Amino acid sequence: MSGSNRSRHTAHTAVVPGSPDQVFELVAEVRRWPVVFGPTVHVEHFGRDGDRERFRIWALVNDRVSTWTSSRVLDPVDLRIRFAQDRSQAPVASMRGEWSFRPASGGGTEVRLSHEFTVVDDDPDALDWVTTAVDRNSPAELAALARVAGLGRPVGDLVVEFADTVTLSGSPADAFEFVDRADRWAERLPHVRRVRLTEDEPGSQTLEMETVTGDGSTHRTRSVRVCRATDLIAYKQLEVPKLLLGHSGTWTFADRDGATEATARHLVLVDPEAATAQFGGADPLAAARAYVRDALGANSRTTLARAGEFAAARRAADAAAR
Repeated sequence: MSGSNRSRHTAHTAVVPGSPDQVFELVAEVRRWPVVFGPTVHVEHFGRDGDRERFRIWALVNDRVSTWTSSRVLDPVDLRIRFAQDRSQAPVASMRGEWSFRPASGGGTEVRLSHEFTVVDDDPDALDWVTTAVDRNSPAELAALARVAGLGRPVGDLVVEFADTVTLSGSPADAFEFVDRADRWAERLPHVRRVRLTEDEPGSQTLEMETVTGDGSTHRTRSVRVCRATDLIAYKQLEVPKLLLGHSGTWTFADRDGATEATARHLVLVDPEAATAQFGGADPLAAARAYVRDALGANSRTTLARAGEFAAARRAADAAAR
């Protein structure tokens, strides 16, 4: 394909509740994207130096998980965020663009999201495929901004972020295997009632699950999971319980002097209306945050404990066989 046939420019706009400064901050905090933007599965943040930052992102692109590394320049004065992919995934050859924020004439903020991209030479359908993805994800991201900005509460009041770390016997690889093989959780974990796992390609999973919390209530969820080697499983819930607007997390496994340090992290966005309906009282958000912390933390700790038992049994069996 010629250069003109390999490149394209798109722009999408929407009016979002809130001031330009407030909406700018929602987009600027990339580590919260998995619970704000529907397509974003996981973000690995490499750090910020002044107004510049780099991160790796995993996201749903035309219903499959893609990953790339991006750099951004944040300009809170002119209210612009410029981004460019440092390392793209085929069929994308290059991608750059900009978020801009300005007061809308009727109130709120006009947000403009633009993209410029090129595709690889040897795929004649690539340009249309990438354009379809951008035209699908960009309006979804703008709608998500409008939803979160319109909740009427600072996002920091609605976000719950926590981690539980335990030391396990056995190897990180065996503990990883237990969490990776979620198709067997219904027989291995007391809080899992039903599970269905599909893996269309290695390391990219879809998990449908029905779980039971400590108070006896049941929740149906559907998640996409990214499994990397034996050290990381990242997930994003595509269907969340009614109390939540977003939920993502990670399982990580590391060797520590012959034992395994395993950590379950959660990032949650609470629905304030659902919190009021479920808990009422003087501070329903505080009650909701405490409930989420207890319920999710208990299930994660149970999973890690069972993963430790599995890994320890595997190590004992290996030792006996030698």
